[in-house]
Amino acid sequence: MVDKPAGWTSHDVVAKTRGVLGTGRVGHSGTLDPDATGVLVLGVGRATRLLRFLTVLPKSYEAEIVLGAETDTGDSSGRVMARWDMAEVAETEVRAAAEALTGEIMQVPPMVSAVKVGGRRLYELAREGVEVDRPARPVTVHRFDVAPAAGSEGVWRAAVECSSGTYVRVLASDLGRALGGGAHLRSLRRTAVGGFGLDQARPVSSPVLLPMAAAVSHLPGVSVDEAGAADVGCGRVLDCDRLGATGQGPWAVHGPVGELLAVYEPFGAAAKPMVVVAG
Repeated sequence: MVDKPAGWTSHDVVAKTRGVLGTGRVGHSGTLDPDATGVLVLGVGRATRLLRFLTVLPKSYEAEIVLGAETDTGDSSGRVMARWDMAEVAETEVRAAAEALTGEIMQVPPMVSAVKVGGRRLYELAREGVEVDRPARPVTVHRFDVAPAAGSEGVWRAAVECSSGTYVRVLASDLGRALGGGAHLRSLRRTAVGGFGLDQARPVSSPVLLPMAAAVSHLPGVSVDEAGAADVGCGRVLDCDRLGATGQGPWAVHGPVGELLAVYEPFGAAAKPMVVVAG
């Protein structure tokens, strides 16, 4: 897990990490914009198979939102498309607008995003100057707290906790529109991905490898003995009773000494492997 610096794409971080660790098998669990900083969770070697379970985790961000100007990218890297005089907007109005954008909402992905429409990434179309209709998608904003930024008129500090797939730049834009004008992001820092926070993140030049079990620590865990571990390593379907699995899964399956062997999911009255990392 690394603390991504500004100016790096997520692919840049992956490429650098491959060189630092001397392996070509590195992936990430969710893109961060080039200008954004903060937590980027990587998978190395067999752990890349587990990234799918991290992509869906909720995210936390700190941001600065500038009222009065809307850009074509939704952040300060873009070209200003329109301006409004929003100097008279009251703090109570900004907080109420942010509150209205909290909970389960519909959000239109920005053109500068990795979402696919018609088989193509939106950012690819945006580079060609093409804008297409994007269907709104449901997202959940668990927290959207705002406060005036000291010494910066019209700038608001924001703390956001949201579901995977939520675009903070769109939240900023929607906030400005709800207030009768426009807005864009001036900075964005991801402070957490699920239980992975900045306190665990390291510079790109010196990443710290965690046990694979850490990647699925949010899943209910079960343990098997040596015979069960052999079956799991072969990818066999197992009775839930033998696996010791209860609930709806998926389950992180651990071996006799706590090592992660696989992730299993329900399969009728039994359980089957989604991912096997043993061996």
